[in-house]
Amino acid sequence: MPAASRRRRYPSDTSVAEWALLEPLLPVPACRTKTGGHPEKWPRREIVDGIRYIVDNGAKWRALPADFPPWETVYGFFWRWNRAGVVTYIRDQLRRRIRTGKGRCPHPVTLIVDSQSVKGASTVGRTSRGYDAAKKINGRKRHITVDTLGLPVMITVTPADIQDRDAARDVFWRLRLPAADHPGLGGSRLCRRPRGLGPRPPLAHPAHRLPPQGHEGLRRPAPSLES
Repeated sequence: MPAASRRRRYPSDTSVAEWALLEPLLPVPACRTKTGGHPEKWPRREIVDGIRYIVDNGAKWRALPADFPPWETVYGFFWRWNRAGVVTYIRDQLRRRIRTGKGRCPHPVTLIVDSQSVKGASTVGRTSRGYDAAKKINGRKRHITVDTLGLPVMITVTPADIQDRDAARDVFWRLRLPAADHPGLGGSRLCRRPRGLGPRPPLAHPAHRLPPQGHEGLRRPAPSLES
């Protein structure tokens, strides 16, 4: 049985309404599948709250407060879910829910792409950093793609010397859209599929790519000192 639930005291903790939205989007625990597995020791909500605490505070994994599950457990779940595409799946499903609630197309019709150069710390290697001559910044550049409601569609990080047009081309490639068909970033049509691709396939839940969800004994890389 999962450990007893802790008292919620942080601004990043999920509310009852938020958890009702998030829980169905998470993979089914291994113990509830046909293949079976060990029951999870910690409640899923505690794991998600721990991840949200790290994101909200920008803290190191090792600095996770003691009233959360062990940081190794929280990090392990985040690593597996992120690798399997669960984080992206949750983002896309929540965005579609908001868009349809406002009477919009579930898929963004217009994209807005912008970037920001950030100075890199001394621990950032040369292979992943560059010099932005326009901003006179040596570091990295984050390219954020949103819809007209400001909802995130994709976020990529590149060396700061990467031009916005090159990053936009990569974004369209990742979205399965030919960049040549979208010379203007503000007019990217995502509801209309390119000819020859057929109807849009349904978004499959990425849970089938996950290893068993019992966190004990799974191999995963240790977080870096910067995490």
